[in-house]
Amino acid sequence: MSNVTRRDFVKAASAVSAIGATTLPGWAVQEKRDPIKVGFIGCGGRGTGAANQALTANKDAVIWAMGDAFEDRLTGSMKSLIGEKGTRAEVPKERQFVGFDAFQKVIDSGVDMVILTTPPHFRPEHIAAAVKAKKHVFCEKPMAVDGTGVRSVMESVELAKKNNTNLMSGFCWRYNPALRATFKQLHNGAIGDIESYFATYYAAPLWTKPRKESWSDMEWQMRNWVHYDWLSGDHIVEQACHSVDKINWAMKNEAPISCTSVGGRQMHDGVDRGNVYDHFGVMYEYADGRRMQLHCRQMPFCYNDNNDYITGATGTCTVNGWTGAPVFTGSSDWTYTGEQANMYQVEHNELQAAIRGDAPTVNDGDFMAQSTLMAILGREAAYTGQRVSFEDMLNSTTRLGPKEYAFGELDIPPVAEPGTTKLNR
Repeated sequence: MSNVTRRDFVKAASAVSAIGATTLPGWAVQEKRDPIKVGFIGCGGRGTGAANQALTANKDAVIWAMGDAFEDRLTGSMKSLIGEKGTRAEVPKERQFVGFDAFQKVIDSGVDMVILTTPPHFRPEHIAAAVKAKKHVFCEKPMAVDGTGVRSVMESVELAKKNNTNLMSGFCWRYNPALRATFKQLHNGAIGDIESYFATYYAAPLWTKPRKESWSDMEWQMRNWVHYDWLSGDHIVEQACHSVDKINWAMKNEAPISCTSVGGRQMHDGVDRGNVYDHFGVMYEYADGRRMQLHCRQMPFCYNDNNDYITGATGTCTVNGWTGAPVFTGSSDWTYTGEQANMYQVEHNELQAAIRGDAPTVNDGDFMAQSTLMAILGREAAYTGQRVSFEDMLNSTTRLGPKEYAFGELDIPPVAEPGTTKLNR
């Protein structure tokens, strides 16, 4: 896809509402299978959780095939799932696939749906392969680490719509009942027109894994993937993208026109921390002059906060990111009194209901691609020290990571230097 614009996203965001209101096409109802055969690709902690939720969503679902770059991650995950779900998670050896091509082998093994939870760098290729094969997809956030990857995802989104297959994102707050009700209130004018949004994601540093002598450069980086921008997108893309998505949600999926950011690497030290930053401060600018902000960091011994502070023309709304509990002030005293369901489980419940034909087709593609790109935009504005437009970021030719995948030598990417690092337009 070339010369993509903000307007493309606006059109897509409008269309997705219409798509969501339709019923699942007849062929999909006829194609429903019992049991639903789940292909599990990327067997880390979040992936194992997602696989467990897929099995919880449907008592007849089974893990049909598993794939990972590392055998120990696959077998450890399967052991954990068997402990939770019994034989439904026991995958025979001939459907356990290890290596960089494991994703394709899982897709080709006869599965109905796939769970894509590898490091985000690989997500665009895996989404493309699954959608091309007309599989239903759950893809964890973020969906890419650069503009090139986002454009690939956008192509897959359109193909999934054409195929009438389900494509669900890991932007789980959109499946949180309290947040769904809260954002409905916001969109209905509970605090008037939204004038500003300040999101925080202050958290502790993530784990590191000491290097073993047997590990190549590639294996070491992949096992410590959260600390390399080519694998994770940096923590603003990998973790704080949830906050970015809530900004996007509040703005009714309207794309910003540009972004300015600050960021750096103040407390990260040593090769174990790769080349990522430990803090970002981001300002998104919209066509009507409004500005929305995000601050995020991963630092030890610091104050943690994951809240959203939303100011409207007639009141305010604060959303607690750990609990999802909203507090309104001013013109609205609305309080959420509904169910407190696990949003991760809600995702898989709704996805499998759609696969079975009991609910409308799910396609999160447009907003998931835009929210991912907005997070990347914030990172690149900080890395370069420049005001970067949304369209320049979307059409950027940057592709992070090696051209070929092999377990061997691989240099650690340099740490970005604002004012020196350039955006490849």
